[in-house]
Formats: sequence, structure tokens, C-alpha cells
Amino acid sequence: MRCPFCGKEDTQVKDSRASDDGATIRRRRLCTSCGSRFTTFERIQLRDLSVIKRNGKKIPFDRDKLMKSMLMALRKRQINDDDIDRAANGIVRQLESSGDSDVQSKLIGELVMNALAEIDNVAYIRYASVYRNFREAKDFEKFVEKEIND
Repeated sequence: MRCPFCGKEDTQVKDSRASDDGATIRRRRLCTSCGSRFTTFERIQLRDLSVIKRNGKKIPFDRDKLMKSMLMALRKRQINDDDIDRAANGIVRQLESSGDSDVQSKLIGELVMNALAEIDNVAYIRYASVYRNFREAKDFEKFVEKEIND
């Protein structure tokens, strides 16, 4: 592992721990060249995923992009970071275990909406407003009414 401070590749693992959900391993490292300490995280990756966008373009799946979209919807909401990380890990596991390396962006959007609905209703509606392209206040009203009645 390369040191983020000096760029040398000679680092030592000082401590390893599984995360709360067991899906990641947290490692504390020490650079033997400059003496800096830093943390790395390892995640299990079952397969390389590609996202097929609505326009047909194929791009590599990016977990960080998934997290950013969820965090944007959850902005200024009092939600535990571990809950968000667990939800993102759950989405990634569902995608990886689906058996297909190519995933439609629509499926990812639906999975994110489902996860946000479990975490926070406001974030769920925020995400839906962008994902479903709400244009007017009426669109919000229709969506909320439909969700309440379902």
C-alpha cells in the first residue's frame, strides 16, 4: 500500500478490524519511510460491475458515486454514518449477487430509493424528486399521496 504522504510503498499494517457489518476491514498502517499513520478500508468485490445509462452508454460502477448521491439526499439529516454505509453495502451486494455484470442505471436508482425509504422519508422524497425528475410542486404532492396510499 502506497503512503498518501510520501508516496513510498513500504508500509506496515499495525491494526486490523472488521467493520460493524463485517463487509469491510479497517487497517491502520504505518509508513516506514516517513513515519506517518493512515487508515485503509478493504471491501469484498464479487465482480466488476458496469452501469448501462439511459442513453445506452456503459460506464464502470462507482461505489463512491452511489454514496455521494445518497449523502446528497441525506444532507442535513441526523442519520448515523454506519446506517448509510450499511445501506450502500447492501445495494452493492445486491448488484454483485444479481448474476449480471451489466446493471441498468434504473435498477440502481430503484435500489437507492428503497434503501432511503428505510432510512429517512425526507431523503427518500429528495432523491425521488431528482430521480423521477419532478418539475412542479404538484409532482411532489402526487408522489407523496401515492406513497401514503401504497
